[in-house]
Amino acid sequence: MPKKLTLSMDEKVIEQAKLFAKKSKRSLSELIESYLKKIIDEKMDDADLELLNIKGLITLDKDFDEKKEIREIVAKKHMG
Repeated sequence: MPKKLTLSMDEKVIEQAKLFAKKSKRSLSELIESYLKKIIDEKMDDADLELLNIKGLITLDKDFDEKKEIREIVAKKHMG
């Protein structure tokens, strides 16, 4: 049964999270709940936790195309 939860965090984080939720066609509540479930279920391995520690340390250009880069990396991996 859903229950309300009030959180306090940096305003910029909230704005960015709302944009991310909108782009992924999910509510902010759904995103936070799925993240918390992942932690509770201990499905996060050490690599996931390490990524969380370094997230935000690198700033990419606004025109950086993440999907294109991923496609190129996967293609190189499978084509040698």
